[in-house]
This record gives sequence, structure tokens and C-alpha cells, in this order.
Amino acid sequence: MIYPIVMYGDPVLRQKAKDIEPGTDVQSLVDDMFETMHAANGVGLAAPQIGKSIRLFVVDGRVIEDEPSMQDFTKVFVNPVMLEELGTPWEYEEGCLSIPNIREKVSRKERLKISYFDENWISHEEIFDGLRARIIQHEYDHIEGKMFVDYLTPLKKRLLKGKLADISKGKVDTEYRILAPQKK
Repeated sequence: MIYPIVMYGDPVLRQKAKDIEPGTDVQSLVDDMFETMHAANGVGLAAPQIGKSIRLFVVDGRVIEDEPSMQDFTKVFVNPVMLEELGTPWEYEEGCLSIPNIREKVSRKERLKISYFDENWISHEEIFDGLRARIIQHEYDHIEGKMFVDYLTPLKKRLLKGKLADISKGKVDTEYRILAPQKK
């Protein structure tokens, strides 16, 4: 099932998401999230972006064809906990399915250590770096109630204010279904 993507301005995107009860069957939701993300040509999708304030996100780096290290990067993160962010911050242009047609440079640390469960409730603790770390950091922010625009300078935020207001009203062109907070 393909869900509509919740747009910037919806309160669910600003809530700290709740843990999922261990052992809960999440497979159907995970499948739907991958289907939704692929239909929108995304590389990551967090549950709050489909209106569910739970600690779950999926990533699939295979769509980044010019980056060979991403070709096997498909994962599910259930109840993740960021243990450490390490290394030198580096800038990279980010976008977000909940903030369509806006891309800005965001500075993030180059490595992270994270613990999480997969969709089968198997526990993992891993270190990721580079683009993999960045995608995880971006999606992890969603379950913490943060968005990439929060990292921008006050001037950049002011320059984007009108576009963000339009997005929250559903006045945006996308190739995927959206759910705008002011159109509910």
C-alpha cells in the first residue's frame, strides 16, 4: 500500500516518535514504507512521514546509481538509538520527501554508531560512514521531530519561508501523493 507523504507543517513531523512494542509484527508496515518510498523515488522514509509517530525508518541507497558503495544499502531500523556521531562535519546537499523541491547544504558528522532492531526484531549495533551515515542521520532526525531545514542559517530559513508555507498548504508539485496539514 502506498501512503501519501505528510508535508512540512504537520505536527506529526515535530513529535518525538514513540518506541514500538518489542515483538510487534512490523513486516506489513515495512513493506508499505518501502513501496511508498520507492514510488516517491526516495532513499529513506521515516514513519512520521506517513503520519505514524513511531520509531521506524527504512533506507534504500540503490537509487543512487553513481555511488557504488550504496548498491547493497537497504535496511530497516526499528527503535533505533544513536549512540555516537563521530568525525569531521561535512556539507552535502539534502532534500526531503516532506519538503519537496527544496535542497540545501547540511553539515553532519561523517560517522555514526547506532543500535537498532531489524524488522525481525534482531538486535544490531553498527558503525556507518559517509553517505550511509548521512541518510541514517536524516531519517533518525525525523523520529526525533527534527527536519533538515532546522540546520539552516536564520537567513536561509527566512528566504525559504514562503516556499515552506506553500508546501504546508499543499501548493507544491510532486509526482507522489501528499497530505498537506492545512488541507486535512
